[in-house]
Amino acid sequence: MRQNKTLVLGLALSLAMAACGPFRSSVQKGDKDFAQGEYQLAIEHYQAALKKGRSGPAVNFKLAEAYRMSNRLNQTDQYYKAAIDGGQRNEQTMFRYGMALKAAGKYNEAAEQLQRYLAVASNKTFIAQAQREVENLKVLPSIINTPTYQIVKPVPATNTATSEFSPVLRNGNELLFTSTREETRYLGNGEGFQNLYYLMLADTGAVGATSPARLLEGPVNAQGMHDASPAFTNEGRTMVFARSNSGKKTGRQDVDLFVSQFKTNQWSEPTMPTSINDDAAWDATPAFSLDGRTLYFSSDRRGGQGGNDIWKTTLDAGGRFSRPENLGPSINTPGNEAFPYIGPDSTLYFASDGHPGLGGLDLFRVSGDSVINMGTPINSVGDDFSLLMTGPEQGFFASNREGGQGGDDLYSFRKYQPKLVTFVLDGKVLERNDKTNATSPMLGIRVTLQNAQGQKVNEATSDAKGAFTFRLDTASVYSVIAEKQGYFASRQSVITQGKTPPQEQLNKPLTEIRLSTTLTLSKIVKDKAIVVENIFYDFDKADIRPDAAIELDKLVQTLVDNPKITIELSSHTDSRGVDIYNQDLSQRRAQSAVDYIISKGIDATRITAKGYGESRPVVRNAKTEAEHQRNRRTEFKVTRIAE
Repeated sequence: MRQNKTLVLGLALSLAMAACGPFRSSVQKGDKDFAQGEYQLAIEHYQAALKKGRSGPAVNFKLAEAYRMSNRLNQTDQYYKAAIDGGQRNEQTMFRYGMALKAAGKYNEAAEQLQRYLAVASNKTFIAQAQREVENLKVLPSIINTPTYQIVKPVPATNTATSEFSPVLRNGNELLFTSTREETRYLGNGEGFQNLYYLMLADTGAVGATSPARLLEGPVNAQGMHDASPAFTNEGRTMVFARSNSGKKTGRQDVDLFVSQFKTNQWSEPTMPTSINDDAAWDATPAFSLDGRTLYFSSDRRGGQGGNDIWKTTLDAGGRFSRPENLGPSINTPGNEAFPYIGPDSTLYFASDGHPGLGGLDLFRVSGDSVINMGTPINSVGDDFSLLMTGPEQGFFASNREGGQGGDDLYSFRKYQPKLVTFVLDGKVLERNDKTNATSPMLGIRVTLQNAQGQKVNEATSDAKGAFTFRLDTASVYSVIAEKQGYFASRQSVITQGKTPPQEQLNKPLTEIRLSTTLTLSKIVKDKAIVVENIFYDFDKADIRPDAAIELDKLVQTLVDNPKITIELSSHTDSRGVDIYNQDLSQRRAQSAVDYIISKGIDATRITAKGYGESRPVVRNAKTEAEHQRNRRTEFKVTRIAE
């Protein structure tokens, strides 16, 4: 997870390799800053080394890692790639590159890179994460294509060029949030230190534009320290929040939960409850249950599923917290889970990069035993986290998505009542007169509606006008088939996918869109030649070309739709060339077409190949190229109809 969403973290690993020559100074300075968790300074030094003319793989990898550790994973893919292209193809670089591609929204490339990594992987930790991510990426299309009917807008009253996140309500109308707008810069990511701010909400749950944000007064905002992500209980008089950069511990260990009490109209000096904090762990992002008795928080302490997990502890009447309990593998993953929140209906919400999501952190809700991605536009390629509900189907969350004012910004969301669209298919069944080519309606014909998998969805019978009707789902692919004994079945594709107008173009609560199709039946006449159009071969070749395969697939479908017929497939040439050569070529071409059809699952006993060479011209004494083309043809005829 982007650990410094709540509090910027410290040490991760020390990169050993230093460049030589004129780059030694910049790289060594960068390594020193990285080891101290001062990632922004490290980035500046590594970039300076690259600008001096050397783009070595080790420097590119270190630069990517500095961006990753300071919560800028979506800026890392180019540097991981440069490291790999330069020869640094170790497991960590390959795995990190795959995850960076996903963070940049390059999902197909991410899946391919993670598969390449898995083909050579041996690191069990990275393997498990890569395998899970490959499976997660397969779920993305369904998440992206499922409408949520949410309107998402930035919150101008809170957002600045710095970061804002972790909105929380106190006493119903006081909105507190975390911001890095302090002028003193934290060297871990180049932003200011995190502090708590507040402003008042309007009755509608919207942020009042006339109420500027103010720094929360009192000792909860300490100089030179990060104070973030508050949670309230005891009617807003007890606050639990996260604090770090105290200097008493290093790195991730220096992130703990603190408690402050609101007494005599001010907040008390924060204390650190030892019963919920782990000296060797990162403990942050607290949230209370509706009754204020259960505290949820995120921690990377031992005993979890991996990364950061959601834990909970209960508060007794004496104000003591119980031993924390992990929420288990249905909620927590080998990835990272944080920013728990309990909604007005007791639904648990949280952010995760371990469950199937669009980029970094996505927002999820728990329904029974299921963890459900909240979909777009709430979730994006960036980090989306720290949810707050201010009413039914509305609230706030934080995101670092494209288009914001700063690193993380607050956004409001509200669900709207969508204008609905229904699809109706109006069809007709006609009979074609083989002699006159005229058509007429057919009564009592069975018409079947099939889904994209060929399964029957519905069935209808044509009326005296040959008409039939089906109601269709949106964003679906169908086939309609008309069948009558003694006739070739007729099939047409019907697609509603991509035909739903945008909501802004709909002016009624319910819009009915009518589609139409015509199914024309022709009698099966034994030994009557039927031309298969557009079957072409390369000169002196019998191989099935891709364009010919498309047409032969239609004949395959005809055989599937008419299981009682047996056919002869024939090939004909024009009269140019030697007779015996044309005979041999036509036989090879006919057999090649038959072999292709059999390869598609058609029983070999239902089709035979016959080459007629130039013996059966359509145009005798052909002279023009168009006439020769008519003679060069592929045909089929029904030779048997099973009873």
